[in-house]
Amino acid sequence: MKKVMLTWILTLILVVSVYPASINAAQSRLHEDDDGTVLAESARSAILMDADTGTVIYEKKSHEKLPPASITKIMTMLLTMEAIDKGSLKLTDKVRASEYASSMGGSQIFLEPGEEMTVDDMLKGVAMASGNDASVALAEKIAGSEKAFIKLMNQRAEQLGMKDTHFENCNGLPVANHYSSANDIAVMSRELLKYSIITKYTGSYQDYLRKDSAKPFWLVNTNKLVRFYSGADGLKTGYTSEAKFCLSATATRDGLRLIAVVLGEPNTKTRNNEVSAMFDYGFSQYSLQPIYKAGEVVSKVKVQKGKTAQLEIIAPRQLSVLVKKGAAEGITQKVVVPEKVSAPVKEGQVIGKLVVYQDGKVLTEFELKAPSAIDKAGWWTLFKRTASHLFFVDS
Repeated sequence: MKKVMLTWILTLILVVSVYPASINAAQSRLHEDDDGTVLAESARSAILMDADTGTVIYEKKSHEKLPPASITKIMTMLLTMEAIDKGSLKLTDKVRASEYASSMGGSQIFLEPGEEMTVDDMLKGVAMASGNDASVALAEKIAGSEKAFIKLMNQRAEQLGMKDTHFENCNGLPVANHYSSANDIAVMSRELLKYSIITKYTGSYQDYLRKDSAKPFWLVNTNKLVRFYSGADGLKTGYTSEAKFCLSATATRDGLRLIAVVLGEPNTKTRNNEVSAMFDYGFSQYSLQPIYKAGEVVSKVKVQKGKTAQLEIIAPRQLSVLVKKGAAEGITQKVVVPEKVSAPVKEGQVIGKLVVYQDGKVLTEFELKAPSAIDKAGWWTLFKRTASHLFFVDS
C-alpha cells in the first residue's frame, strides 16, 4: 500500500513540474511562423498586416484584449476623416475647446477653455503630440459630446468586425472596460489609411501650432520611426503604466504598405526596434502581385429591363494579392457573377466576387460592385431594344 501511495505522489510531482513547462513551450510557438521566424519577442501581443489586402503576415496573441492607451486615437482620427469625407466637417472649421476638453491630463496641446483651432490643427495635435485635450475637442465638435462620440466609436468598431474592442473614451486615458487587441488595431489602422491625407499628419516629424501667436507650440511626433525608419509615415504611439509602450506603425516601400502593431512593450527602444524588425521581415520576404489594374474591366453582366443593357464591373483600384517573393507561380482567378441581374441596380451594389487561388488554395476574395447605378428602362427603350434584336440592328 505504501509503495502504491509513493508511486502516486511521485507521478503527481512529475505532472505538476512538467505541465507548466509544456504550456510555456506552446505559448512560445504562438509567435513563430511557418519558417521559424520569431518577431516581437518582448511584446505582449503583435501583428504584421499588409494594408492593401488585409493579409496577416505574422501574429502573436493578436486577439488578446489589452489596454490600447493612446492608440485609441486611431478611431478618433478615423471618425474625423469620415466626417470630412461625408462633408459634415471641414479642415478649415473652427473647433472650440470646452472646459471639459481643456481639463484632460496626460499628453496635451494645452488648450485653454474657449480657445479655437481649426480641425487641421487639432488633427496635428492628436496625430503628432497625442493630445488628449485635442481628441476630446474633436469628439465634441463631431458628436456634440464625448459620450455621444464614444457611442459612434463602438458602433464603428462593430461595423469593422472588431470583436476584441470596447471604448470608454476617445483618447485612451486609463479607465475600466476600455480595451482592444493587436488584430483590431490593425483593422482600424487599415481603415484609417484609406484616407491618404492622414499620413500628412501622422508622417510629419515636427510642426507648430499657434504659429502666429506670441507663444507658438512646437510639435514633435511621438513616433520616432517616421524620422528614423525609411518609408515610415504613421500611425500612433501609446503609453500608460498599465498598457506599457504600444505602437501601431505603418511604412511603405516598392508599392507595399505594411501595418505593424505591438502592445505591452517594456520601453520605447525595444518597441521601435521590434517594429523595425517586423517591417524589415515583411519588406524582404513579401511583395504584391497585381491581378487587375485600376479601371480595368473585370467582368460584364446583362441587366434585365435596364436603361443600359449591360453592366461593366470595373476594378475600383488595383486588385492585388500578397505573395512570398519568388513564389508567385500557380496563381489563378475565378470571377463569380450571375449571368444577368434585374434593374434597378444601385451604385456600389455587390454583384459577385473575384476569387484568387494559389495552387488551388484560396488566397483572397474581392467583392465586385456596380460602379454606377442603372435605372429601369421605359417601355419605349425596351421596345427599341427588342426591335433591334428582331431585325439585327445595333441600338
